[in-house]
Amino acid sequence: MLHDLTLSKNIRSFSICPENLTGEKGKGGATPLEEGSARDAARDLGTGWKVNPYIVMPGRSTFVLADIKGQGAIKHFWITDSAEDPRQLILRIYFDDAKAPQVECPLSDFFCNANYKEYRQLTSLPICYNPGKAMNCYFEMPYFKSFRVEIENLGENNANIYYQIDCEEKEIPENSLYFHAQFRRVNPLPYKEVYTILDNIRGNGKYVGTYLYWGVNNNHWWGEGEIKFYIDGDTDYPSICGTGTEDYICGAYNFDVGGKYTEFSTPYSGMYKVDRTDSTYEANRRFNMYRFHITDPVYFKSDLKVTIQALGWRNHGRYLPLMDDISSVAYWYSDTLDDVYPALPDEEHLEID
Repeated sequence: MLHDLTLSKNIRSFSICPENLTGEKGKGGATPLEEGSARDAARDLGTGWKVNPYIVMPGRSTFVLADIKGQGAIKHFWITDSAEDPRQLILRIYFDDAKAPQVECPLSDFFCNANYKEYRQLTSLPICYNPGKAMNCYFEMPYFKSFRVEIENLGENNANIYYQIDCEEKEIPENSLYFHAQFRRVNPLPYKEVYTILDNIRGNGKYVGTYLYWGVNNNHWWGEGEIKFYIDGDTDYPSICGTGTEDYICGAYNFDVGGKYTEFSTPYSGMYKVDRTDSTYEANRRFNMYRFHITDPVYFKSDLKVTIQALGWRNHGRYLPLMDDISSVAYWYSDTLDDVYPALPDEEHLEID
């Protein structure tokens, strides 16, 4: 990408944040003092001096972070918040006047950190989680006519939202694909059932990433299950089948070094946080894992389904189908806005206990 910096391009950079809610040219930092969220701190300085750096979301409300007309792409999305509980805030992104969102996830899960109460650094190419609750997304999100970004506050209390959406106004190639992200959760997974990460996806596109937040309900190792990609009409058996959960995350042998789970975060994959780290193979532990298919997207021309098995061990060297608490976010690009997502779980069924 560095060589690209030397080329002249017909692009207008703009940014949407509380200090410029419309992204208009020459309008940054122009909020009148009396209307600003930080008006008390700026009272001696006046307009232009960090008057409105965040928005205050009342409980049980929705706020539109950005509503932009034109053609271009979102290049970077930074956000942080004061929400007290994980999954209190729901992120939705709509492209080109679509009635249903192309992104619908708890904010924390979209940024690969379902339970943010214990900090770990996440350093990947498309998603970074930085000190001290700084969520960043670098997936490019093209739009031909418009985009809208919303946050819903499911909690009863106010939440302060700081954010910045960096964009480019430019001509988009006709074959540009729309960005999508979908959240799912099953708790507990029924016995001998597989966990579905993505299903009923139509169109021409590419699968580019998975975030898994895995709560283990049994003792001992839990990650023998295989990921499977059913592509373009596959039925009983998939075209792509992995060899194990940690293998899909680009780890090996239980993520175990010296008898302990070993966290790691790389540009394309990671098991970067283990919640409840007191004893390695005991139950009731949660694992944050990601696998981004940046250099190896999974291409599909008509349809796609993605599943993963939950398998541990029982006696006599036999696999044990697990009944775990599994959440996921699937990230993909496609040429359609018509996919129907399953309904997002309600507040109680999103809760991390």
